[in-house]
Amino acid sequence: MRILHKTILLFVSLLFATTQAIDLDVNSEESIYDACKLLSTGLMDYYWGSQYGGVIGMFTHPYYWWQAGGAFGGMIDYCYYFDNTTYVDTIIQAMMYQKGDDDNFMPLNQTSTEGNDDQVFWGIAAMQAAERNFTNPPVGEPSWFELAAATFNTMKNRWDDSSCGGGLRWQIFQWNNGYDYKNTVSNAGLFHLGARLLRYTGNDSYYLEWCDKAYDWMVDVDFINEEIWYAYDGATATSNCTTRTPYLWTYNLALLVSGCAYMYNHTQEQKWLDRVLGFVESSKIFFDENGVMFESACMRVHTCKTDQRAFRAYFARCLALTAVLVPQTYDTIYNRLEVTAKGVANSCVGGYDGHTCGMNWSHTGWDEYYGLGEEMSALEAVQSLMIKTKRMILTLQDGASSSGDPLFGNTTYIPQAKLLDLDKGDVAGASIITVIVGITIIALGYYVIV
Repeated sequence: MRILHKTILLFVSLLFATTQAIDLDVNSEESIYDACKLLSTGLMDYYWGSQYGGVIGMFTHPYYWWQAGGAFGGMIDYCYYFDNTTYVDTIIQAMMYQKGDDDNFMPLNQTSTEGNDDQVFWGIAAMQAAERNFTNPPVGEPSWFELAAATFNTMKNRWDDSSCGGGLRWQIFQWNNGYDYKNTVSNAGLFHLGARLLRYTGNDSYYLEWCDKAYDWMVDVDFINEEIWYAYDGATATSNCTTRTPYLWTYNLALLVSGCAYMYNHTQEQKWLDRVLGFVESSKIFFDENGVMFESACMRVHTCKTDQRAFRAYFARCLALTAVLVPQTYDTIYNRLEVTAKGVANSCVGGYDGHTCGMNWSHTGWDEYYGLGEEMSALEAVQSLMIKTKRMILTLQDGASSSGDPLFGNTTYIPQAKLLDLDKGDVAGASIITVIVGITIIALGYYVIV
């Protein structure tokens, strides 16, 4: 079925070869905007929340909840970079709907299968909104800062000292596959969000200790190798984190390099600058022989799964943040983003619209891959070029408008499934329904036999 779908898309794209493709001049802000306008439209084509039968804040199947948080983070930057308000109401509605009853991005429609890494990408989107002075939520709703703080607080309260000397587990609930796994992305997410909250508030007494704790733990269990500046995937808790999975993913390095950049920008400590420079140097493994960004662990062997096809979105965004926060890295990072953006423009020429994005940006033309992850990654790579002139990453000390209590959402509460509390009336009603259903089944059986 997928092959047939691809064939149809390719055939239709040939029929409509005159439709609008991406023509990118990396030296023109107008051209960058025109390209990103097409890319953002392509991204939002997958949004389900405004359609009949859809869920507010969710994208179409098979795209995961955590990807939605990442997509809205990218769209917040799109609004900022281009002073575009087209999607502001949609973004606010989505994030308010998915924040959950406890305002910490643990909504009941996701909580039973939610992981720590899933939650943090929504918290990062809220942090993005605070730093960009994105339109504030409606009166009576928590602020962007409070949503980010609640995400951080509930995550840190799950710190698990029962194995590996600490760390967050991948999954929140014991019944979920992966609960035995402690991974880099969950812990790097905690570190990254904490570093941003630290810089945003200047509250060293609350956030600094946790940032050091999370980072040092990842080094101690060898999730981070500071000799070659690699960030590995994770390890099982039952092995005391000795059975390490050695995969290298762009989004792990993304969270770490930018987290260290926030730490250096705030503290000016040499250790954080050394870490930023180390990770920037090692990030070259995620740029191919043409200098174009790629997912090295899966793209060459064509095994990238749905979520892995979105990882470069966070990588591009976090590299751009790093370049702004640590000027020593600007030239290296910007040059890589510029080469990548040119590759994106060359790749995003597929589909019925003539600008559907592929996965391999070094491929001549469209490689026939498509999806939300491809559109997210392409948008972030191209719009990151705007850091030439758009460098606002605000704090409460220099004009940010989103504020609140750092202890907001500081709870270890995890929703639990409850047994039904049935009174006598409920039992009687259930009995009547059972009798009616039983009689119906018998009558239907008699009818079929006769």
